[in-house]
Amino acid sequence: MTSGKRLRERVVQALREVYDPEIPVNVYDLGLIYGIEIDEEGNVEIRMTLTAVGCPMAGLIGYRVEETVRERVPEAKNVRVKIVWDPPWSPEKITPEGREALRKIFGYDVVEEWLRRSRS
Repeated sequence: MTSGKRLRERVVQALREVYDPEIPVNVYDLGLIYGIEIDEEGNVEIRMTLTAVGCPMAGLIGYRVEETVRERVPEAKNVRVKIVWDPPWSPEKITPEGREALRKIFGYDVVEEWLRRSRS
């Protein structure tokens, strides 16, 4: 495994430790991470979104993502988080692990329920 691949896996592992304060699923499995760019020097740029444009926790979540990656992945240099709104987030972006976590909490597949309601 290349060092870039290993670094990316460690960044993803760190992202799985950061939670939206209102949703009991980490930002990675919630589907909020749109991209992780790592250059040859180990500089990391994370493109992410939030569940809603008006989210009052935007600054805090972005800060937590940046700080958690810096703390958990010391070889990552110049960690930068960029909040993006396009494409808009929807429950369809939740990973299978995130769906399972929500199913355990709520007792049903929230993505399937969202899809059912959005079709009607």
